[in-house]
Parts: sequence; structure tokens; C-alpha cells
Amino acid sequence: MSQTSKRTAPRVGVVGLGAMGMGSALALHERGLTVTGCDVSPSAREAFVAKGGNSVASPAELADCEVVVLLVVNGEQVEQVLFGEHGLVGKLAAGSLVIQCATVAPSQARGLGERLAAEGLAMLDAPVSGGAAKAHSGDLSVMASGDAAAFDKAQPVLDAMAATVYRLGDSAGVGSSMKLVNQLLAGVHIATAAEAMALGIRMGLDPDTVYEVITHSAGNSWMFENRVPHILEGDYTPLSAVDIFVKDLNIVHQTGRELAMPTPVAASALQQFTAAKGAGFGREDDAAVIKVYQRLSGIALPEAANDADAGGDA
Repeated sequence: MSQTSKRTAPRVGVVGLGAMGMGSALALHERGLTVTGCDVSPSAREAFVAKGGNSVASPAELADCEVVVLLVVNGEQVEQVLFGEHGLVGKLAAGSLVIQCATVAPSQARGLGERLAAEGLAMLDAPVSGGAAKAHSGDLSVMASGDAAAFDKAQPVLDAMAATVYRLGDSAGVGSSMKLVNQLLAGVHIATAAEAMALGIRMGLDPDTVYEVITHSAGNSWMFENRVPHILEGDYTPLSAVDIFVKDLNIVHQTGRELAMPTPVAASALQQFTAAKGAGFGREDDAAVIKVYQRLSGIALPEAANDADAGGDA
């Protein structure tokens, strides 16, 4: 991907230097944009500065940015970043653009778009998918909605962040609606992959063999293929945490209630993730939802190599 000229590109702020935010901030920086990262964590700010970027501790300090990308955890954080005591609103110049990438309820996204417009600010409702590695390589998938002017202003940023940008509509809420469909499927597929592996183990099948057969059979899914290796390696280092799907499937449930639309399969998956969180696995990788089945049926899960060498428990 070609570098973007600093002379023509907007000054960009990235709020949230977690796994996804750090990756996207680095992708933007490495492609020649002037980027300032923002995070409450000093270590996250220091890590971005060490890679050549600039950093600040407060969203209000991004007042000179023309485009600000929000890659925070949830809707509450979005609210604080925009309208809190040290928020962006009232600091950004009129005509600046907010690219809102966090997974939030479509109703919240619509409300944010209306409130920002009343302040003279534009918004692109632009949830992302792809994970930390694709964020850093600039290969995210972006599900975006907003008016043509917002897309035009966002173009240099989207070119650096994403391999694919879906233009889904001209108003906020459409992008978040599409992301919710994705998260429903992703959460259900992870919970189902965990249940399938637990059943196989309980029936005495070798876990590695289950993985080999299923990934070459009709029952495979992208999530099965991606998450089951975490189970096989006994490695629950959080690439995407259980807590994320407790949040996102709750948004699915909330949106279903708003629409009087039942989502029973998603509700069942939500219960499994909630059980995993309640058992203390909320900050572990989302594949740790299989540990609910371990607690219920006593199955022996694969151990990490160092745990096995030390004779530790799974």
C-alpha cells in the first residue's frame, strides 16, 4: 500500500491504544499520516511514542486533529471520549470528523450522529473487524455509514486502515447494525465451537483429531478454525476476551428487545459467555468459554506446554 502524503492528509487522532487501536495507529503512522494516539494508560502511550508516534492522555488534547478515530471498548467510553469532562466536543474545530469504530447499539450510533451534527461535527459510523494483526497491517474490514462528505474526509484514513470498506448507507446506525449481525454470528460460532470440542472430548475423541477432521468437513467455520487452536494449545492469552462477547451479545439482546425480535440462539451463547465471566474467565481469550463445559462435566482440557512440563493443573 502506498504511503499517504503528509501535505495533503488530515491530522489524525486515535483514541484507544489497545490491541486494535495500537495496530491502527501504527498503520496510519507507517503510511505517512501525522498521528497522535490517546490513551489513559501511560504504558500504551509510551509504546506508541517508542514507535515514532505522538501521544496525549486526554481526548481534549486532540483539538488540532481534523479526523479522530475512536477505537475504545464500549459505548460508555465513547460517550466519555466525546461528551465527558475532557471530551472532544467543544474542542474540535467545526467540520472535523469523528470515525466511530467501537461496537455500540445502532440506536446509540444514531443518537451520536445527531448530537455531533448539532455541534458542527461529522461522524462516520464505522465498526471494524479483523483483529490486532490486520489492524497493524492496514487490512481491516470496515462496515461504514455516513454522508458523502464524511466518506471523502475519511478516505486517506480508511485507505491506511482497511483492506475493505463497505459503504452501507448515508446515516449513522447502519454500520453498527451490520456489525451487530457480525457479532451475533461470531459469538454463536465461538460458543458452538467450544461446545462441539467439549462434546468430542467428553466422548473420548482426541482433540487434535477433532480439529483436523472438522476443519476439512462441512461443520467447519472460520471461528472454529481460528479459536480451537487456542484450546488445543491451552493458551487463553486474550486476543479477544470473553468480556467482549458478554458486551456484544448483550447489545444483540438489547437491540432485539427494541425491535421485538427474538434472538434465542444468540441468547443461549450469551448465557455461556456470561457463565464464563461469572467463573472468573472474563479477561481470558474468548475460547475460554469452553471452561464452562469443563466445570460442568469435568472434561480434561489440553494444557499449555509449560504447564504440562511443570505438572500443573489445567
